[in-house]
Amino acid sequence: MKKLTAVLLSLSVVMAMLLSGCGSSSPDAAKSDGSAAETTATGSGEGAAVDEEENYETGDASLDNVRNQDNIGDNELLAVSFGTSFNDSRRLTIGAIENDLEQAFPDYSVRRGFTSNIIIDHVQKRDGILIDDVDAALNRAVDNNVKNLVVQPTHLMHGLEYDELTEQVSQYADAFDNIVFGEPLLSSDEDFARVEQAITEWTAEYDDGETAICFMGHGTEAESNEVYQKLQDMLTADGYENYFVGTVEASPTLDDVLAKVQAGSYKRVVLEPLMVVAGDHANNDMAGDEEGSWKTTFEDAGYEVTCLLRGLGENEAIRQIYIDHAQAAMDSLNS
Repeated sequence: MKKLTAVLLSLSVVMAMLLSGCGSSSPDAAKSDGSAAETTATGSGEGAAVDEEENYETGDASLDNVRNQDNIGDNELLAVSFGTSFNDSRRLTIGAIENDLEQAFPDYSVRRGFTSNIIIDHVQKRDGILIDDVDAALNRAVDNNVKNLVVQPTHLMHGLEYDELTEQVSQYADAFDNIVFGEPLLSSDEDFARVEQAITEWTAEYDDGETAICFMGHGTEAESNEVYQKLQDMLTADGYENYFVGTVEASPTLDDVLAKVQAGSYKRVVLEPLMVVAGDHANNDMAGDEEGSWKTTFEDAGYEVTCLLRGLGENEAIRQIYIDHAQAAMDSLNS
């Protein structure tokens, strides 16, 4: 009898995903909700006019393995991400996670699915590269007669988009012998501790007592936003008093982080995204030269600012957490 095993499927749907509800007009910042899903990923990019305001300097899209090949076999590991139109970051973050999953699980074919059809459509129009959305990836798995499907999201937290994903995949339950879900990055107390260790070791060279190290998350008005304060409290309790966590869309705000930094005796500020990718928010809201960005705000306050434009997916220790979550999902197949 075919079954669906969705890890944590029954969690509350009132929590919001890190990347949901973005206010930016950038495709990287748009929420993959019902309205976005109406923009299909097939054919809409043909004959599109060049957008003179488009940023074509995000890297070579052809270097990225979009992982939409057939010939999958019985076992598939579907890595699901929100996505980004920043080509280099996509390859160095999401692509790196997928590559590590492939190396860790040679008995599984790793494939990609993005939840943001806006990003998929944008990349296709600009670069001629087509990435599967979740339905396309699932239909590909069905057409390839996959028996065991492991879905590993690269989301940071449990929230609306994670729950929407499990519901969407559940519609295909009868097509597979088994479906299991891996946890998002920040799911357990152990996950928080591992993320804390990963980001503090990653930035240890800047930890000189005179530098405030600030991480910019996305933020949401939903209850799941509490993960940022939880990480901040953990950093402070563990002695990383010069580490600060803020968000673009919610709290702690940029003003909150600035006030905390100004309460210390810091001379320099290091800014880094607390996001899997270094896309629109990292390049513009954090490191942009426009008034109101994190960079210009701290510079205007008199600090020497260094911006680290790298997503969490570039960190090997972060990628290992996703691998461990996928392994736990696979182990549940035999329980």
